[in-house]
Amino acid sequence: QVQLVESGGGLVQPGGSLRLSCAASGTYFSYSNIDWYRQAADKQREFVARISSGGIANYGDSVKGRFTISRDNAKNMVYLQMNSLKPEDTAVYYCHDAGVWGQGTLVTVSP
Repeated sequence: QVQLVESGGGLVQPGGSLRLSCAASGTYFSYSNIDWYRQAADKQREFVARISSGGIANYGDSVKGRFTISRDNAKNMVYLQMNSLKPEDTAVYYCHDAGVWGQGTLVTVSP
């Protein structure tokens, strides 16, 4: 079964950047579509980005033009490069693959 482990979260000032990583186990990683979601306090989980098995990326409206999702199938890794961060980007960020969720990594954007 797939296991997902996120890392790279932390505290960053508005306008700053972070890169999140999602390490995936499982033989069929290269065939998987991988998503990033986020959940802020007292809010519903929100779609952030998806990368298909073929490398096609899609983004939520709130992050288009600022975030970039990528993958390295040789390393079983998916990345989320986040630029021009805003306080409203503060949330726990989760990696997702076909019903499997990671434990999340906290991103805090604050002066």
